[in-house]
Formats: sequence, C-alpha cells, structure tokens
Amino acid sequence: MADFDVVVLGSGPGGQKAAIAAAKLGRRVAVVEKRHMLGGVCINTGTIPSKTLREAVLYLTGLNQRELYGASYRVKDEITVADLGMRTQHVIGREIQVIRSQLARNHVTVLQGTGRFLDEHTIGITGDEEKKVTADKIVIATGTSPARPSSVEFDDRTVIDSDAILHLDKVPETLVVVGAGVIGIEYASMFAALGTKVTVVERRERMLEFCDLEIVEALKYHLRDLAVTFRFGENVAAVERRPRGALTLLESGKKIPADCVMYSAGRQGKTAELNLEAAGLAADDRGRIKVDENYATEVPHIYAVGDVIGFPALAATSMEQGRLAAQHACGEPAGDLHELPPIGIYTIPEISFVGRSEDELTRDKVPFEVGISRYRELARGQIIGDSYGMLKLLVSSEDRRLLGVHVFGTQATELVHIGQTVMGCGGTIDYLVNAVFNYPTLAESYKVAALDAMNKMRTVARLTAEM
Repeated sequence: MADFDVVVLGSGPGGQKAAIAAAKLGRRVAVVEKRHMLGGVCINTGTIPSKTLREAVLYLTGLNQRELYGASYRVKDEITVADLGMRTQHVIGREIQVIRSQLARNHVTVLQGTGRFLDEHTIGITGDEEKKVTADKIVIATGTSPARPSSVEFDDRTVIDSDAILHLDKVPETLVVVGAGVIGIEYASMFAALGTKVTVVERRERMLEFCDLEIVEALKYHLRDLAVTFRFGENVAAVERRPRGALTLLESGKKIPADCVMYSAGRQGKTAELNLEAAGLAADDRGRIKVDENYATEVPHIYAVGDVIGFPALAATSMEQGRLAAQHACGEPAGDLHELPPIGIYTIPEISFVGRSEDELTRDKVPFEVGISRYRELARGQIIGDSYGMLKLLVSSEDRRLLGVHVFGTQATELVHIGQTVMGCGGTIDYLVNAVFNYPTLAESYKVAALDAMNKMRTVARLTAEM
C-alpha cells in the first residue's frame, strides 16, 4: 500500500485547495513544500506581498485623499522601504499561520523540502534529510517564477525581477520597467504613486492588450498624471550596470538612465527540479505542463493545477482547479470551472472585468449597447474623492442580457462580482434597472449604467420606428 492516497507538490492556492479537498473526502494527504515557502509564491513573493504593498502605498502617500485635501497631502513625507515592508511582513506571517492551521485541522501532512519524481508513483524529498514517499495520486502545483532573459545580467539590486523588487534597500528615485503586462504595470503604478519617476518600455504598441481599450486609456492617462513615461513599440538592446544605477539601451538608440531596472518578462513554470521524465512527463519551453479538462496530465493518475499549467494563471482560478482536480482524482463528481472568471488588475487605480469586451463583440458581430456610469456623478464618488472611476456595461441589443462588465477605479475588483453574478444567472439589465442599491454606494453605478444603456436602446428603437 502507498504511503499516501494523494501527494501534492506545492502549497500555493492550487496545491492548498487540492490537499484540503482530498482530505475532506477522507483521503490520506501530504503536501511537499520548502521550509520557508509554505503558501507558495502567492503568499511569500507574489500576490499577497504585492497587494499588501499596494495598500501601504495608498495609505502612506494619501493618494486617494488628494482630491479632497489637495495635491500636497501625504500621511508621511519620507516613505522608506521599512515603512512599506512592515505591513507586508505582518500580513505574510498571518497568512502562513492561517494556511498551517487549515492543513493541520484537515490532517494534511506537511513534508518539508524539494520534491522530485523518482518514478510515476514515488516522490523523493530533499530537505534537512533525504526521504521518499509513494502515492496513488499526485498533484503538481509548483507554480511559476519570474522569467529571466539569458541576455540580462540580474544582480537583485540594480537589475531585478518582480521577486527582488520586494527586497530593495530604498525606494528608487528613478525606475525602468521592462514589460507592460499585469505585473509590470502594477509595480509601475505603485512606485509612481511613491514619487518615483517611472519609465515603462514595451515592445508592443499598447499595454494590457486583453483589457477594454477605453479602460486602458483611462489608466494610461492617470499614470501619465503620476509622471509615468511610456515607450511603446520599443525593444531593449542591452542593460548596462553603472556605479550609480543602470543604463537601459533601446534598439531605437534611446538611452534611459535609472537607479533600478525591473524586468517583467512573463513567468516560467517551476518544473526544472521535478525530474518529470522519471514520471513519463515533459514540460514545454515555458515550463508549463499540459492537462485535460479534468486537470489530468498524460499520466492519468498525475494532475497539474495553477500557474504551472498556464492561462489564466490567477490565484482565484488556481484554487478552483485544485479543488476540482482533487475531486476527480478521488473519484468524486466534479463540475467544470465557471466560464466567467473575473480578472482583477491591482494597479493604482485598479481594473477589473468579466465577460466580453467591445472588440470581441464587434469581431463576432454581436449587436450591443454600452451603458456608462462615472464615479464623479455618484454621491459616494464625491465622498471618497474618486472623480476618475467608471463602470461600463455591455448589453445585448436583442434581449438586454449583460455581456460584459468593465470597471476602473476604487473597489473595481469588488464591484465586478455584482455583474458576474447577474451574468452567471443569465440576467438582463432589467434587474439592475429595477433593483434598489444602498445609497450612497459605488454599487449604485450598476443602476446608473443600466439606465444609460436602456435609454440608448429605447432611443434607437424610437428613431428606427420613425424612419
């Protein structure tokens, strides 16, 4: 008999939920994780630290209150790395305690060390001592790490990635961010809010290509107001370390001196140490593992979930993947991941959306109307000093179903779930028009936007009838 029914490699969102789901089904479960990485990248170097850092930046800079108290308002004049790190380390510590307690409460064994396959049912663990365990089912949830181009010489001080940026010894006066994806733009906005002069270099012609164009333009305008410079359509030729910083050389001939250069060049699956070949598996050139609709790999009793399998690579979807994979591995009925996962981008201000965009609907020849609500028109928007936020609804012109929700501004990642729920239930904007929302709230923006869309559709119908 195997040592465990299920062994999970990695304790991030996907691994943790897989382990607990299997344990709740009465299985003997173990999680393999490095000593100082319980909670995985999400808790220790990724989602939780970066989002906590964002909240610390917003509070200490007083950025959200400047609309009310003036552009010079700040909670603290000289903000140090220690100021930012204090809250971050506190939250990380508390989250690790929560995860440790959840695993213990569900009788999940934690095996400290680095796991690797010895064969398709055996895991070798390298840690304080060498050991090996066998399992009937195995779930790979090792996550990703920042991709580091081989042409760039990283030193974790002047030329860094998104992990190392959390450990800078001071807030840089100038910063170059290479890559305008989610992580790059999130950190660019945080440091810009701190007063750092940020330059974003992106080889494509726009940032966040998967987002609604109007929302992205609003974010870009706001970041430029924070003195962020954008260099789109530019490739980095080289980065030279200098005694007082680094010089970024672009292929166009431009030279950008800065205290620090942060590369945000995507993520690489953490599979190099797994010895996948011993289990009959292989990863692609980005370290990702191929799975089927049940998250099973080509070896049926081995599953993979989370960032290591690629898109959408979100903590929220990874949790669901882990739970569903565990249910399938244990022979229990498992549903499908909901087709309407919300996307949240924790820039300053934040962005969130669910469903389809204007470009997608236009491409697919789906007739739609747009309803807009702007925070400055809401009492709550005036109270909190958010004059730039907006909520956009995309509505079917044929049956008034809600097709997409796009939010920019304060609490965007919270507000989007109202639209997600309406869409998930196949609802129309009639519900939003007739619903009563607390006043004054930002949620009221749904009613305003729904009325805007409804009035536009009625106008089109009336004018069409009169023609």
